[in-house]
Order: sequence, then structure tokens, then C-alpha cells
Amino acid sequence: MNGKYYSSQLNEPVITLAMQVNDLTVVEERPSHHTVLPSVVEPEMLRYDPDEIAEYFRHRPLEVLGRIFRVIFPILSFAFGLWWDRQRNRAIENQQRRAIQLRELLTRLGPAYIKIGQALSTRPDLVPPLYLEELTQLQDQLPPFPNEIAYQFIEEELGDRPENIYAELSPQPLAAASLGQVYKGKLKTGETVAVKVQRPDLRECITVDLYILRRIAAWANKNIKRVRSDLVAILDEFGYRIFEEMDYIHEGENAERFAQLYGHIKDIYVPKIYWQYTQRRVLTMEWIVGTKLTQAEAIRVQGIDARYLVEVGVQCSLRQLLEHGFFHADPHPGNLLATPDGKLAYLDFGMMSEIEPHQRYGLIEAIVHMVNRDFEGLAHDYVKLDFLTPDTDLTPIIPALARVFNNALGASVAELNIKNITDELSALMYEYPFRVPAYYALIIRSLVTLEGIAINIDPNFKVLSAAYPYVAKRLLTDPAPELRASLRDLLFRDGRFRWNRLENLLRNARSSQEYDFNQVLEQTIEFLSSERGAFIRNNLVDEIVKGIDALGQNTLHNVTSNLRDRILKAPLANRLAWAIEEAPNAPVEQEQTLEHIRRVWNILQETQGFDTAKIAPQIPQLLLKPELQRMGQQVASRLAQRAIARLIREVLVSPEPAYTNGQVKRPALAPVPAKKIR
Repeated sequence: MNGKYYSSQLNEPVITLAMQVNDLTVVEERPSHHTVLPSVVEPEMLRYDPDEIAEYFRHRPLEVLGRIFRVIFPILSFAFGLWWDRQRNRAIENQQRRAIQLRELLTRLGPAYIKIGQALSTRPDLVPPLYLEELTQLQDQLPPFPNEIAYQFIEEELGDRPENIYAELSPQPLAAASLGQVYKGKLKTGETVAVKVQRPDLRECITVDLYILRRIAAWANKNIKRVRSDLVAILDEFGYRIFEEMDYIHEGENAERFAQLYGHIKDIYVPKIYWQYTQRRVLTMEWIVGTKLTQAEAIRVQGIDARYLVEVGVQCSLRQLLEHGFFHADPHPGNLLATPDGKLAYLDFGMMSEIEPHQRYGLIEAIVHMVNRDFEGLAHDYVKLDFLTPDTDLTPIIPALARVFNNALGASVAELNIKNITDELSALMYEYPFRVPAYYALIIRSLVTLEGIAINIDPNFKVLSAAYPYVAKRLLTDPAPELRASLRDLLFRDGRFRWNRLENLLRNARSSQEYDFNQVLEQTIEFLSSERGAFIRNNLVDEIVKGIDALGQNTLHNVTSNLRDRILKAPLANRLAWAIEEAPNAPVEQEQTLEHIRRVWNILQETQGFDTAKIAPQIPQLLLKPELQRMGQQVASRLAQRAIARLIREVLVSPEPAYTNGQVKRPALAPVPAKKIR
């Protein structure tokens, strides 16, 4: 075949396109080609190319129209059935039958629509229970394709009959999903494995659906003015990911990268890939024994806390989205299992995506501004994240964001809900010139799916509430300039230090996994001693001076008050008591600063890893840092200025003593009690 793929219907080489339609297999040409052999084939990774796909189907209008009719008529028929049930007041009575019809309809329409059903199957807040139960079957209980085809693919991809490759292979697939089906097997070396085999004609069906949906998206972008988001770009992003998902070699590489980045997280497990038995249409990986995360009762019976595993999943997702940027874009319940030893196992690494560093930092900043109701900062975050163009007038948008998010956020971080926020934001996007970046669609899909799983286990679970401790930890520990700027904006407002924000950050951060107090201390000192920390240094000097001054005044007040009380109790002391005046307490503002410092100290003492014995040896090293020495000098100087000013005010500029007939009027003395004569 001379390194080219051939059509099974034409005796001539076909053009090299990035797809497979009908019996035509086409690939992207690259400098280095793999020769196609009759048995073992190592093809190029097929990629999604919308221009080549459009060119291909432009010459096949009847094929496209046929697919449109095969999709539209069943959907209209189902919709009419729902309408007719309502007209006859039989909607509740027929709900079970309609739920089965919907599952069967999505199954017939193919992988793209099955994935829509999988996403809906995780939303108990959107889908009635009977529909939810049926749609859940789309995760791994789809109709399988014949074993003969699966065995043929194994032989074509791995170069031998299945019985010669595997010591054991289940007679029927144990699970069947949108893109393939899974057999349980055993290698001749003894390892138990899952063997995933791709569905036949998969690329054909997905490609024509993507082409049709892309044409509809382009028409909507052009003709519906309210649609400002680039729907074509969003669909293309989905196309790129689903084409990657159809290449099991790519999925195996994703699994290994995922394990490298997140496999060390406590109670996260990633299965091993067996490369000797993996090719584009066949994937062999470690067999995982586990229970779907949505089967809360079955998990509880095993003595495992399902809610804890959801929290583990949230923390892992935060690492994916906000730390490394490589994230699982399809975390439906069929891909998340609770293992018997209480770990959360991830499966199916076909649909992954990535977020650029500036987008990751932008998301963290947006969460911080949203939680703290800094809507001006949030509006600027949307510009950074490409939701708004740089030339957009933010003046009317800021109060609109305040109105929308104040409704969605409720009274506290604990009431945050992704669905509420996305719903409110969707309404806002129709009114103002927002657009949805392509990368954001997959992020929301991932988070909303995860929240759906969490709600199924605990209706009161809030993903963003569970996420904030991690965000707080990142703000306190990440040295990135973007996050240092966010920390500064969070802690300072109009030149005043917001102690309550610092307390909130420290409380949340200490409940985050892997929060290292010593790391926070080291990075804080490093930041304060850098040029970027100059602004915070200057403001902290004021707060430290207020605190020390308040402490000094309160101490002096306590001393003079106690001394006056003691002297008054002594014989004849009332004749001298007027000479000892009781020093005033510190002003209310300074008292508040002192109280905040006490609370922060208490929070630090309760934080895991806090140890005064470890902190004390670092003090001499701190005193050697020039910037911190200057901070100390500034504190001492300002305290001295305050003391001198107070001395001048209270002594040198004190009111003149009152005179009566040329005599200084002294304070009235208490009468001396007469001694009793015994």
C-alpha cells in the first residue's frame, strides 16, 4: 500500500484528511509516515480538522441531509410525545416510558448525543429522578457491538488473536460506553486488566454530527445578535477533544501524565497502562475494583465515606484547573470509582484539556474577587479571561455584576453554588457584551458534572465552598506576581489593612490539605523583603505601630489603675492619690487592631505545623534582612513620634490649673477616717 490508506470501495489512494467517514480512512500527513501493514498497524494520530471536514461534506449534501433528518424527526417525535402527555394530563403517568424513550433516542443518535445524556445524568437538580435513573445507564450500559468485530480490531491492532495475547478474556463486555466497550482480561504474566475496544464506524458518525452542528453554530453567530460568544470555537474545542478521545494511544499518554501530576495526592489512584497491548483502537490498562461514586449507599456499606471522596475529587480538580492546567474534562460517575481501600480512582482519560497559566491565575483572582464581592476587580478579571474585550466600558457592568452575584452568593461562602452562578451569569451575558471563550465551556462542563455528583451524595454540598480553602492556601503560598497582587488587593482597601480578610484566609487555608505553615512563613518573609512587597511593608508598619501603641497604652492604663487602687487602700494615701492619674485606654481603632492581632495569633497557634520552637531560630536570620531592618526602624521611629506627641499633648500643652483667690485648686480629698480608740 506504500504508506497510504486506501478506500475499501475505490482502487486508488485517497486524500490525506484528518477523519474517517464511511469506509474511507484518512489521516493527516506528517514528515514521518508509518507504513500500513496487513496485520499490525501503527497509524498516525488522527486529528480534528474542520476545514478539511467541511470540504469533504460540501460534495456530499445528500449524506448530510440524510443525517439531519435522522436526528430531527426522532427529536421532534419525542418532543411531541411530551407535549401530548401534558395536554392529556398524563405527564406523570407516562414519565417512566418517556425516560426510557429518551435514553434509547440518545443511544440511537450516537456518541455526540450520548455525551449530552451523560452530562444530564449527573444533574439531579435539573432532571427528574426517573429520567436520571435511565440516563445513568448511558455512562457504561449502552448496547454492545458484536464480539466478532471487537476481536477483529484486537487482532488488527495488536497483531494476533485475542486468545494468543491474553490468558483470559471475558466472553462478553462488562461495560459499554459511548466510544467503546470494556472486557475484563488477564495477561499471561498474571495481571488483571481492562481491555477497551473502540466502536466501529465511530468517526463517521461523530464527524458528520460535528459538521452539522458547526454549520448551525456559524449561522447562529452570524444571524442571532444576542449570541456574542464564538460558538464555532466552542464546538471546535469539543471536536479536538473528542477526536483525541478516539485515539487510545493518546488516552494512554494522558493517563500517565495525569498519574505523574496528581497520582501523589492523598487517596487518588490512577490505573497503570500496559503499552505492549495498546494501540489506537485497543487500550489495555489495570483493572480497578470499585463502586461508582454516585452509589452512596453501596459505598457506605463498605465503611467508606462517599462525601470525603467527593471532597478528594474537588481538591484534585482544583489542582487540575488552577495549578497544573491539565484537567479531566469528562468526570461523569462512570469514570470515578470508590475503591475498597477508600481511594478515589479516575478512569477514562480520553477527553482531557489544558488551561494556560494566565487563565489559571485569572480564575483564582476571579474566585477571590467573587467571594469578597469586589465586583470592580471581578469585571477586570473577565477582561483578562477574554470574556470581555479590553475596550469594553465596565461602568454599567460593575453594578450589574454586583446585582447578579449578590443574589447567587447568598450570605456566605458556604452558600456558593456553581449552577446558581452560571445561571445568573448566563442571563447577564445576554444583556452585556460578554462572550464565552472556548476553554471555559469544558471547565464549566467539568465543574458542573462534579457538582452534580456531589449533590447526588449530599444535597447541601457546595463545590466552591469546598474549593475556597485551596484558593486561600494558594494566595498565601504561591509566589506568582499575579497572586501576590490579588493578595494585596484582598488585604488592603483605601490604604487600610482589612484584618477580617486575613483572618478568613488563614481559617480557610489551615483546613486545606497540604497546608504548610512553615512554607507560608518562609514565603511571607521572602515576599516582604522583596521589591514587590514594598506596598505591604509600608502598610504593615502602620498596623504594627497601632497594635504596639495600643498594647503600650493599655499596659500603662492597667499599671496606673492598679497602682492608684493599691495606694488608695493604704493609710493616709488619699492625700497623695491625686498625684497619680489613671492613664487612658487606647483609642477604639487601636483596640480593634490589637484584638485582630490577638485573633490572628490564636488562629496561627491552632494551625497544624505551628511550632514556636521552630520559629524562634529564624528570628536572628530575619533581623539580618535589610528590608525587615528598615521595617523595624520605621516601627521604632513612629512609636517614638507617637510617644513624644502624646507627651507634648498631655504635659506641655495640658490645661492651666484652676486658681481660687490666688491659690491652686487641688482635687478634693477624701476625708481621713478617724481611728478607733480601743
